[in-house]
Amino acid sequence: MPSKIFMGDMPELMEIILNNLNTEIYSLHSCALVNRHWCKMSIPILWQNPFSFSRNPLFISKYFSSLDAYEKSILKGYGINAEFPKTLFNYAKFLKVLDTISLEIKVREWISLGPYKSNSNKYSYHWYISDVYQHPYMYNIINLLFKLFVESGATLHKLDFYFSNYEINSEIFYSLEQNELFFSRLQHLSLSGVPCFNFENAVKLSRFLANNATKISALKLGQFYFDYDPQLFNALICIIKSQVQLRQFTLISGERFHGIISALECQKNSLQEVTLEYYVYNAEFMVLTNCQNLKTLRMKYCEYVNLLGILNDKVNSLEFVDYPIDGSNIFLNLENLVLNLEKSGPLSRRLESDEILEESLLLKTLLSFCPSITYLSISFIALSTQLLEIISNLQKLQFLTLSSLWYTNDMREEDLQIRFMIQFAESLPLKLQYLELTDSWLNSYVDILLNNCDAPLKRLLIHHLDNEKISKALIEFCIRNRSLNYVGLTSYYSLDNNIKKKVENYVTLVPYERIVFNC
Repeated sequence: MPSKIFMGDMPELMEIILNNLNTEIYSLHSCALVNRHWCKMSIPILWQNPFSFSRNPLFISKYFSSLDAYEKSILKGYGINAEFPKTLFNYAKFLKVLDTISLEIKVREWISLGPYKSNSNKYSYHWYISDVYQHPYMYNIINLLFKLFVESGATLHKLDFYFSNYEINSEIFYSLEQNELFFSRLQHLSLSGVPCFNFENAVKLSRFLANNATKISALKLGQFYFDYDPQLFNALICIIKSQVQLRQFTLISGERFHGIISALECQKNSLQEVTLEYYVYNAEFMVLTNCQNLKTLRMKYCEYVNLLGILNDKVNSLEFVDYPIDGSNIFLNLENLVLNLEKSGPLSRRLESDEILEESLLLKTLLSFCPSITYLSISFIALSTQLLEIISNLQKLQFLTLSSLWYTNDMREEDLQIRFMIQFAESLPLKLQYLELTDSWLNSYVDILLNNCDAPLKRLLIHHLDNEKISKALIEFCIRNRSLNYVGLTSYYSLDNNIKKKVENYVTLVPYERIVFNC
């Protein structure tokens, strides 16, 4: 079996293996050096989403090696030496993920490095560096790259398009018309940031997407304001209506929606998740009651009460993020919501709430009406005995995240904080598998937590592991617990090597972002 993989006789299996390394740029580079078979499979994966990596922007030069004589003359007109070395691959063809903000950042960095800047450039070096953000030809270079991607035969799977000052020129639209496959496999689309002078460009692109990208499963519309030209909203509505099966929809900001929410009626059989940010309740949201498979509702910085009132028998998963919750309102809505959900089956939900104003009432609500929650994430809340009570009574809780916590004046003494941590450890449910405590002050008592915890944790996320006391407690917990697989650290890259070697005899240490759980 190994020899067949090495010789390229099992490309399907090898492709699956390498795709699991799609974010491991250095590992993929190593695989590309094994032999020519591995190289042919690794390089396309490496170049699917090149602008997301923290890599040297000089890779952009590899794209320009395929420019024709006319396009090279354009670069020469900008004072850029267009004699780029030949490459073994047509890298532009491998592109599947494009974020225009990341693209702009990398082009700016590429210009600032100026490796191909000729001596004839009329701009001085100091001007070149200090005023790179206002460089007169930066967007022309971006358009040149965009045109290359379209004409290379690439097919995008994900597009995050932030208009800003960037404007697609007529040549790109012509190329898109000649290469309709570029958007034909698009699954994730995000459109946002249309400035007042860029309406026509946004409308034209939206109409093109409506006609050529009909397989979108996740659509995000952001920063579109009510005073925009109606043509833009009509074009966005066309995108929604043209989809075969839209499953996720996100809307950010707005007071008047000009029919965008109503257009979701045509996706009522496929829509499963809706995220709303900065919205003001409007009767147009009644259309969501017709969405038969709507399971998740996320509300961020929103007026949520009226919407909960019409959806309280529909939604399985609720999430409130970074919006002050008035406990007197949330209590009644949660009560109705839970009672209706329990009629159709056991309640197993995620509830996330940040910046709670009437926190005691919310905690009482959780305790009384949501005993079967499996995921709980709470931020910006004071440590209290009531918090311990709610956690200890959620016996089916499997995932717990606590962040941005503080202790009240009556808990300033260290012995009281230690006592609280002991009680917290003892209150953790016996089904808890995931615990995230990344606040730095909480990390001071992680050893006390581990010494008093009986929960069968599989993943633990903490801030640091930088002293003998914590590492010793972690090792003893692993020996006693035997279920802990990973410990995620926000300060992983500054971890002492001696501590790392000692602890990794018992558990795998990884960067925090590798195992963080987001429902």
